[in-house]
Amino acid sequence: MKTDTINLQSELGKLKNSLRFFAMSFTKNKDDADDLVQDTFLKAVRYADKFEAGTNLKSWLYMILKNTFINEYRKKSRYKIYLDESMATSNDYMVNSSGNLGINKCVNDDIHKALKMLPYDYYYPFIRFFEGYKYHEIAQELNIPIGTVKTRIHGARIILKKNLKMYCDV
Repeated sequence: MKTDTINLQSELGKLKNSLRFFAMSFTKNKDDADDLVQDTFLKAVRYADKFEAGTNLKSWLYMILKNTFINEYRKKSRYKIYLDESMATSNDYMVNSSGNLGINKCVNDDIHKALKMLPYDYYYPFIRFFEGYKYHEIAQELNIPIGTVKTRIHGARIILKKNLKMYCDV
């Protein structure tokens, strides 16, 4: 472990309480705030090389925390929109998180089965996009052209739509 990493972890520990307080202003839930702080710490350690010495560490961490919260919110919003759009039946009954838990479990099981059936080359870019990553970030991570990422995500959507057709309007 590098000395810089040890110093960063030491500084992170000192800022934990203020970050938790900041996270609570977003989540309004202690457990979710703790998860958000933990995610922030993980990203801070992962991207420590991006931190510019001499700048305000606390501000940098606040920005990471805020962006992490926003990305999670977008991801959850996309998931809810996906469920609402794909779960409509011919009688316009919408299944969402406030509906019957038994039905929701069956729907979630079907979605997970359909995701597992995707080839890995389609699955991974689709999941990363679903998690809120941008096309260029996925392309960079996988070291493939951005057009290939878009094609694979589109292909995953087509396969998922086919495998989840029982939830589409007839």
